[in-house]
Amino acid sequence: MNSKHQPIALWRQLQAVSSVLQAILAGRSATAAIETVQAELRPGVQSLSFYALRYFGRAQALRKLLATRTPPAGVEALLCTALALLWQREAAPYDAFTLVNQAVECAKKTPSMRPHASFINACLRRFLRERDSLSSQTNADPVAHWNHPAWWIAQLQTDWPQHWECILQVNEKQAPMALRVNTRRIATDAYLTLLHQTGINAKRINPWGIELTVAQPVQQLPGFADGWVSVQDAAAQLAAGLLLSNGFMPRRVLDACAAPGGKTAHLLELAELEVTALDIDSKRCQRIHENLQRLGVHAHVLAADACDTATWFNGEPFDAILLDAPCTGSGVVRRHPDIRWLRRASDVAQLAQNQARLLHSLWPLLKPGGRLLYCTCSVFRAEGIAQIEAFLAHNTNAALLPSPGHLLPGQCATTQGIVDNLAHDHDGFYYALLEKSAH
Repeated sequence: MNSKHQPIALWRQLQAVSSVLQAILAGRSATAAIETVQAELRPGVQSLSFYALRYFGRAQALRKLLATRTPPAGVEALLCTALALLWQREAAPYDAFTLVNQAVECAKKTPSMRPHASFINACLRRFLRERDSLSSQTNADPVAHWNHPAWWIAQLQTDWPQHWECILQVNEKQAPMALRVNTRRIATDAYLTLLHQTGINAKRINPWGIELTVAQPVQQLPGFADGWVSVQDAAAQLAAGLLLSNGFMPRRVLDACAAPGGKTAHLLELAELEVTALDIDSKRCQRIHENLQRLGVHAHVLAADACDTATWFNGEPFDAILLDAPCTGSGVVRRHPDIRWLRRASDVAQLAQNQARLLHSLWPLLKPGGRLLYCTCSVFRAEGIAQIEAFLAHNTNAALLPSPGHLLPGQCATTQGIVDNLAHDHDGFYYALLEKSAH
């Protein structure tokens, strides 16, 4: 049999997962770390890495009980990986003894960890023997209980005293896969019927949105390569419709911080617009080009710093601006479980300062009577309502139109007003629609 058809040994996957975890603890994103993994290992490694990251707080607490001295980084990563995968007795992805055996095999096959193989074996087998006792000892540790950093838990308790527990619980679950139908190519209901005919269960969630019962590889989605559909969370799908709500029809639109281009594309799918898609990262601008090309729409794509308007703005004001500002990503932790372990408490204030700078720089570029939609995929109030309250206090020519405000992940709070029908699952987001007075 050809070797490529042989099942991949679990120890090889654990070896790669522990390397990914090491990289994350050193400040690298999971996406970047997983991209360095061998292609044949990548799907399994991503799945196991995300699982381990969801229970990393508990794994760290257990490791400290099993080994009072911090082991070398590679050993620490492998131990925490194995403990995270073992933690859920009923839902563990592998049989406990198989997992322990393969973790020890991983250590033996990895030169830097080979001297510690017996130590790893002893720690994991002790955990299996004393699981209940060790687990109960970690229950009082909030980081272990909620699998989030202590500062993150405290921030949610301050921002959302009625909902913080729900937010943390939702963050442990896998997010649903939502699709945005390109209604220039096919009607939403027609695409939903096509999915059902293909054997893919799904439901409609808004005029152009569909949620799948079970996530699917994009290659298996009908018409994906032909631009019939894009993957985009239900909350993110609100942006284009909000900017164009109540008959507002701009001509020139700026999508600042546009990569990878999902919101740019949605605007162009909904209306005939002249869109400038701006992003500071030239490599990410290439992704905008690729996404727009697949969908059959066109925008003027610029690689530039949105705040440095002198280098790219031609002096003609925009009718509308979409500012999806860089943020902590605290609302999309289900999709990116590494975020909670990468972020630091100081990041919130630093990113909020950058968001304020973007608002200050872009507001003068908007025509009187024009609209600016500010959004972040964050549940922290400093990046949402507090940011906009401060902006309104310093800009008397700005008015807040009916807006969703903070959308908490899952269904942690009942949405109000303009998005009363958003009763399905979605990421955490913040939206504020601002109008510039004509005088």
